Parts: sequence; structure tokens; C-alpha cells
Amino acid sequence: MSKRKEEESYVYEDTYIRTWQYWSKGGSLLQDIRIWGPLVTLSLSLQVQRPWRRTGLKPPAPAALAVLLALALLALARLPPPPHHSPHPLPASSPPAPWREVAAPLSRGRAPSGRVPVPSPGLRQDQPPGRGRRRRRRGAAGDAPPWLSDDDLQKMQLLARGRVVSKTRIPAHGQVLRVGLRAIGDAEGDSSPGRDCQDGRCGLIKRPGDLYEVLAFHLDRVLGLNRSLPAVARRFTSHLLPYSYTDGSPRPIIWWAPDLQHLEDANNDQNSCALGWLQYQEMLRPHGPMPATRDAPCSSIPRGEWSRLALFDFLLQVHDRLDRYCCGFQPEPSEPCVEEMLHEKCRNPAELVLVHILVRRSAPSRLVFIDNAGKPQHPEEKLNFRLLQGIDSFPAAAVATLRSGRLQSLLLQSLRVDRELWESQGGAEGLRPLLRTIDRRARILLRHIREHSLTVFEDPPC
Repeated sequence: MSKRKEEESYVYEDTYIRTWQYWSKGGSLLQDIRIWGPLVTLSLSLQVQRPWRRTGLKPPAPAALAVLLALALLALARLPPPPHHSPHPLPASSPPAPWREVAAPLSRGRAPSGRVPVPSPGLRQDQPPGRGRRRRRRGAAGDAPPWLSDDDLQKMQLLARGRVVSKTRIPAHGQVLRVGLRAIGDAEGDSSPGRDCQDGRCGLIKRPGDLYEVLAFHLDRVLGLNRSLPAVARRFTSHLLPYSYTDGSPRPIIWWAPDLQHLEDANNDQNSCALGWLQYQEMLRPHGPMPATRDAPCSSIPRGEWSRLALFDFLLQVHDRLDRYCCGFQPEPSEPCVEEMLHEKCRNPAELVLVHILVRRSAPSRLVFIDNAGKPQHPEEKLNFRLLQGIDSFPAAAVATLRSGRLQSLLLQSLRVDRELWESQGGAEGLRPLLRTIDRRARILLRHIREHSLTVFEDPPC
């Protein structure tokens, strides 16, 4: 390369670099013309002289060079600022709005649209997160999930924070106390167990080993069954309670439903209706005879209720209701059904009866699930499939939740509302073993549904 060409190249490159540096500092157009005009003119003149020399033609007039200079300056004015030197950087507190993939449903054979994702319409871009259309509700430990109703949250608040104002022993139920509760802000006055409980302000305090009932309540709500009574974990300090209830151990307390319907028979007062195993199986037959009169045992309870109960009891392995005799598995010698010699009655199905079959007077066609502690450590090889016997369909919403693969995460979200249970069990890490057990049972139940070609049914609208 000749010396003249090197000089021309140097001048051109230096002009471009210096123009970038100056422009990044915000120079005006007039300043550009005054300061950079000579350099740009020199650069352009060096570039445009070459073809005229080769062809022998006369160089362009000064007016033409002036036009070229003006065009060059306009081009420089249009150049974007160099990277990393933007005069207006994005504020650190304004991240891009989140995007959501919107999958258009197929309809009438049309292929899904290939449009790009669009921002979620349910949340305005100038709103802070969580301020959508759904009203936010507060639980004991933060925002409550949507499957917990306002009524649930109100009762849970009463159970978790209400002051104990009375107590009553429950006959034949060992370490179970029924307590009257006074909510914060309630007017002071005389308290009696009967009046408090009729007003819906009572709870049953159970043993520390029955904390599984609190998890059972949340499972019931996550699955959309809504048949269990609200329950929370709580540490009691009231001077009205025996010392064993105030030793610092968390205990479950379950809301007392004042209108539970009980039989007048003292030996069978844990039922709303007396129902034997053979009668129960006959009721479950799809085309079998239903009770002819309203006076027949449990005639007001539709088949769908038994399906909900069977699904719930299988996931928790609650045997007391449908199989208190342990006929569906080989029990250990320490099992109550063995110690009380109930297991021996499995040889004669006519002697088997169901227990804890309860309804409320206000809703006689809906079962109420009580005593839901179940058996979290029951081995998989001994799962009690007798609980599913005679059931040919299950609630669609509950089955969809089991199939979603999100059961554990939904339960964690729900259990977090109960701060006492959450902290006493070690948070998510402490609860995961129990949730994995329920999730494995859910997969086994889904396999049972698939292998036996069982169906699902939609819940009627509320």
C-alpha cells in the first residue's frame, strides 16, 4: 500500500472514531459542521478524487462536494449511540413485563395460531404483582389459597386464636376435650359449653398424635371435596385446661359442628344412620335397588358421596369408617382391630357395620368426614383396597388434581397458612415425607382407576 493510501485510510478511520466519541457526548449539529466539517470534507475529497483520476474526467464542482458533505452529516446525525454509553439507561427498578404463552384452544379443526406471546390480560402492566381482579384474603400466615373459603378462614382464625372460656369431657373418647372459644373482639359475658357450641364457637382438642387430621383437612379442600371440618394446630396455655394440654406440644383442634346428626342409640351414637357392610355394597350397585322409603338407613345420601369418601379414605388410609375390622389387609397385632378382636368378624360379612357415617341436619345429603387421622405410615404393600370396593366412579375435579402432578405443591401452599403446624413440623422439608406418601397413594389410585376402567363424574353446580 502506498504512503498516500495509508494516509487516506488513516484520516477516514480517525474521522469516524472521533465522530463516535464526540457524538456520544451530545454535540449539536452546528458544532458538528463547524468542528468536523473540515475533516469530513477532507475524507470525502480523498475518496471522491479516485474515480476522476482514473477516468480522466474533471473533478466535481464545489457545490457537489457541499451536497455530499451535507448528506454525510445527516447520515452521522442518524447513527444510534454506541453501545454501553446510552444517555438514558433503563431504570434498575423497571424490569420488563412478564410474558405468558397463550395456547389457543383448537376449535372446529383449525390449527392453533402462531402468534407471538402476549402479556397476560388479567393484570394491568402498571399494577404491582398480585393486584389482579381476585380479592386477596389473609390467612393465619399470609395470603390464603382459593380453595379455602371465607367461612373456612373465619373458623380457622377462631380455632387458632380464640380464648378458651369453657371445657367439657366427651364420654368414651379418652383425651378429647370440647372447649368453648371466645373470638378476639367478642363482647365479654357468661359462657356455658352448651350455648357456645350452639353458636358454632366450640372446638375439639385431640391428642398430639392426631395432628395428621390437620393435613387431612387441607387435602380435603385441595381436592375440592369440602366434606371435612376446619382444623388447625395449636399450643394451648389456658389455665382452664389440664396440664397435659398445656405442656407446649401442638395439638389439633377441630371445629365442632353444632348440627351433626347422631343416633339416639348410646352404643351407636357416632353415626347418623346405621348401615351394615352388605347394605352399603347393595346401595353402591349402579342399577341395584335403592332404599324404597326415606326411613331406610342413609337413604338421603347419594352414591357420589360414597365415592368422595372412598377416595379420601384411601389416600389417608382411614380404616375406621368403611373397614374398622381390618378385613382389607393383614393387620399387625398392635392394631386396635386385633386387640379388640374385631378382625375375627371378617369371616361373617353380615356382622360388619360402618361407623362415623355422619351428616348435618342442615345438609342431610352430604357426608361429614370426622376422625380423619388415618395411617401415614401404613406400608404400600398393605394398602387397603377394600375401601374402594363397589365404587365405580370418582369426582372429576379431585381426579384431575391427582393427575396434574401438583398435589404436593398445592398441599404445601395450603399448609403454609397454618403457621403452628408449618413451624412445628419443620416447614416444607419436614412435611415432604408425608406428602410424598400421599402422592404415591394417589398414583396407585389412578392406576386402579385406569386398570378397572372406572369413570369420573362432574360435581353439580353450587
